[in-house]
Amino acid sequence: MNERFAQYREKLTQYWNRFSGKQKILFFSTLAIIIIVLVVISTRLSKTEYEVAFQDLDSTDAAGVMNYLDSAGVSYRLSTDGSSISVPSTEAARIKVDIGSQGIVQGGSIGYKVFDESSSMIGTTDNEFNVKYNNALNGEVQQLLRRMQGVKDAKVLINLPKETVFASQEDQEKASASVVLTFDPGFRPTQNNIDGYFNLVKTAVPNLPIDNITIANDEVELMPSERGGQTGVSSQVEENFALQKKFEEEVKKNVKQFLSTLTGPDKVDVLVFSKLNFDKESRKEDLVTPVDTENMKGIEISSQIISNTYSGQGNTSGGVAGTGSQDVAGYPSDTNTGTSSSEETSETRNYEVNRITKDIIASPYTVKDLTINVAVEPPDGQNSLDNATSSAIQNILVNIVRASLADSGVQYTDADLAKKVSVYSQQFGSTAAAAGSSGMPSWMIWAIGAGALLLGAGGGYIIYRSRKNKQDEELEDDIPLQVPTEFPSINLESVTNESQVRKQLESLAKKKPDEFVNLLRTWLADEQR
Repeated sequence: MNERFAQYREKLTQYWNRFSGKQKILFFSTLAIIIIVLVVISTRLSKTEYEVAFQDLDSTDAAGVMNYLDSAGVSYRLSTDGSSISVPSTEAARIKVDIGSQGIVQGGSIGYKVFDESSSMIGTTDNEFNVKYNNALNGEVQQLLRRMQGVKDAKVLINLPKETVFASQEDQEKASASVVLTFDPGFRPTQNNIDGYFNLVKTAVPNLPIDNITIANDEVELMPSERGGQTGVSSQVEENFALQKKFEEEVKKNVKQFLSTLTGPDKVDVLVFSKLNFDKESRKEDLVTPVDTENMKGIEISSQIISNTYSGQGNTSGGVAGTGSQDVAGYPSDTNTGTSSSEETSETRNYEVNRITKDIIASPYTVKDLTINVAVEPPDGQNSLDNATSSAIQNILVNIVRASLADSGVQYTDADLAKKVSVYSQQFGSTAAAAGSSGMPSWMIWAIGAGALLLGAGGGYIIYRSRKNKQDEELEDDIPLQVPTEFPSINLESVTNESQVRKQLESLAKKKPDEFVNLLRTWLADEQR
């Protein structure tokens, strides 16, 4: 066994001694690098990577998360400020779901869950219940606001009035709410966002009007649209301006597209100005109109005619009052003659008319004013447009303006519409500048440029070939002459033994096979001579 081990060691030693010093150094360096790489990879693979799972925590939420992780046996890292907790990245998703489902992270606010956690068999007093209910309501509203877009943190204080049975629903005191919001860095709430905050608080708290809600951030107080929020006004103005520009661009595109068929492409330029009415009108009309418009009468639905006639004989009071000497003043005197008669007629008719109730909501975005200005490039060889073309374009533009102003509420005459359009001929700047500066056709300019490019490429190729030939000649001059190969010589005369000659030849064939082959070729050439 020892002899075999000694043989292996001797063979290994002989094999190792065959390498030079540089090869041995390279071997040990490579082995050291491989060991270092393996150590680093194993260290990285065995190291636990942590991922931030919870951030911006207050002390209450951080304590709840830490207690849960300690009970679950999960390792974690707490940041220096105590507001962030990191967990192993392989378990981060599961831990977030578990903690979220249990409601541990609540942003420092409590909700209605407090009644489940602190329920007592004995019960609570009315004052304790009211305090807990108010705190829970504040916490619920805070949690809802934190879920809104751009809200980083929220603090809510709600004041609930005392209910009384002696006041009606309208006379009872209203609730009030004060809210302070902290937005994410770089977030600027729009008026729609602000209205959403107000509506959320209003619907979450009973008997709370928007006028009793105050919402502010670190800079200013936020105002809803119904209280004249300036952000809402500015956004509405921007929207109206965008609609107006869109209408003008649409008119410009249609006019330019249609006129291009008459004058050719790229020969028409259009300028449009408009004024739109963005007022939204809502009104109610109660109208009474006759059915028969010619006679201004309605439909007769009932009619009643009463006629009474009386006639008879007898003394009747008549004459002039107080005319006799024995008559009483103010009473008519008696007469001995007379036949009396009377007649009474009355007529009642009932008519029904049209009663119309209209709830009218006038649509906004009507065109109040429109002007169109068109510049047309005259045909080649002409300085201006002919009258027929100009009149045709003028009529087209007048028709467009007339159709657009049909709902404006103003009656425009043809003369008024003609003042709102204008057509003039103009040489466009690009064509005139090109013709004035070059004085030659564009194809000739391109031909000259292509010829110059070809000449430059040809000259560059000639220079490159001349430099290449010069470098090749310099390299041929620097190449040294080949030294003739010296073949090893064997002195056959000094060697007497044939076995010695064979040994020398075998040694030469093993150590220097190329020289041995050249030697054989030399011998064969000498024998052929």
